Amino acid sequence: MDTINWALVDWSRAQFALTALYHWIFVPLTLGLSFILAILETIYVKTGNEKWLQIEKFWMKLFGINFAIGVATGIILEFEFGTNWSNYSWFVGDIFGAPLAIEGIMAFFMESTFIAIMFFGWNKVSRKTHLLATWLTAIGTNLSALWILVANGWMQNPAGMSFNPDTMRNEMHNFLDVLFNPVAVNKFIHTVSSAYTFAALFVVAVSAWYLLRNRHTEQAKYSMLVASAFGIVAILMNLFTGDGSAKQVAKYQPMKLAAMEGLYEGRSGAPLIAFGIATQSKENPRKQDIHGIEIPNFLSILAFNDPDAFVPGIKDLVHGNKEHGIPSYRERIESGKIAIDALAAYKKAKKAGNTQEAKKQLALFKEHFKDFGYGYYYGRDPHELIPPVAITFYSFHLMVIFGTWFLILFIWLYAELFRNKLENKKWLLRLAVISFPLGFLAQEFGWITAEVGRQPWVIQDLMPNMVAVSHIETSSVMITFFLFLITFTALLIAEIKIMTNAIKKGF
Repeated sequence: MDTINWALVDWSRAQFALTALYHWIFVPLTLGLSFILAILETIYVKTGNEKWLQIEKFWMKLFGINFAIGVATGIILEFEFGTNWSNYSWFVGDIFGAPLAIEGIMAFFMESTFIAIMFFGWNKVSRKTHLLATWLTAIGTNLSALWILVANGWMQNPAGMSFNPDTMRNEMHNFLDVLFNPVAVNKFIHTVSSAYTFAALFVVAVSAWYLLRNRHTEQAKYSMLVASAFGIVAILMNLFTGDGSAKQVAKYQPMKLAAMEGLYEGRSGAPLIAFGIATQSKENPRKQDIHGIEIPNFLSILAFNDPDAFVPGIKDLVHGNKEHGIPSYRERIESGKIAIDALAAYKKAKKAGNTQEAKKQLALFKEHFKDFGYGYYYGRDPHELIPPVAITFYSFHLMVIFGTWFLILFIWLYAELFRNKLENKKWLLRLAVISFPLGFLAQEFGWITAEVGRQPWVIQDLMPNMVAVSHIETSSVMITFFLFLITFTALLIAEIKIMTNAIKKGF
């Protein structure tokens, strides 16, 4: 492993992170606004009030601007699997390709077909047909996210597959196991509900801006009423699925959970850090000391529904804990090395026609396959398998703090609208406006928690990032990184400018 080009690994990771983070600026607004549009049009069809139609057409214009720009970053993201991560693309076989293919065939088909009716079908189809097209656009848009998140969930918890030692590829043997992978299910619902929250914050912020300037007050109030109610439901879904996600992380990715809470030594009745800071330990350079306000036993409850449950810490996972049956990373590295060597011996024996030896080595490989990825760290420091603790800790806690604030904000705005006193609460309207960028940060922090927290794994326990990269020149990745940075920043500036102009023009 000494021949690894770490510069190539780091630049490839940086380029993918750049693309993913920029892409996720646009996607959540598309996912959430699509359903808000469907709700607004449903109200219009039910009431026949033209005011609702005017409101819907305004938000549809903003949806269209965002949708067009978001597609560009998504296409580049998928191409990077082949350009920068070709070893990964080969290793995952048909498992990763199948969800992406379904996304292209079904989800994009629904979007491209019905979005045309949604935008250009006014006065050409009946109200109910147009309403159906709007709902199908929303469903199609969210189905795009489903298949991507199914693929991502499989990377976090490989399921429904078996490894073919002859082709060196993972092959799907049960599509339903991949689709209904518990990690994928929770990840999809949690991700889209956070997107709905973000879209609700956008509508609320723009509406608050109009109220502060005493413009389009009636339309702004109607929009905010729908968005705040939608936001309350979305954030409650987010909290529920966040609890489910924590349990899945505890089960399948215990190191990520330890990093999220900065838990170095495992504890029974482990507390949850409500607020805290991470500092470098003076005694141990590999340790982050966490100082903050603790909620007793809550991490054990969150992870295992048991206030006295043992939650393994970073030290337990790296060095092992015999009392709780946790093998050390060194043991798993040894096991993974056995799997790698057995695979090589199997292929050699099969090529030589030694059937008996091939069977023996294949059986040994299957026995140790669960630790296959650890074998690439043979001869290396096991501490390299610890993700960046401070980044994961802060990202997770800021996401939770912001999410809690959004729930309070939505309920507060909804209550004030019913009391018809919102226009007098200028400070609350200003809070609503500045909460929108916090929603963007919460989205990005969620992805940072999920992806940085599982490092160095591209596929949990099976493939580390240093093995997944393509064998290409580092300079080419560096050049394209900065080209993408310039392009994506230009797209973002263009979207902000076009959106701002559209908002200034009003309803």
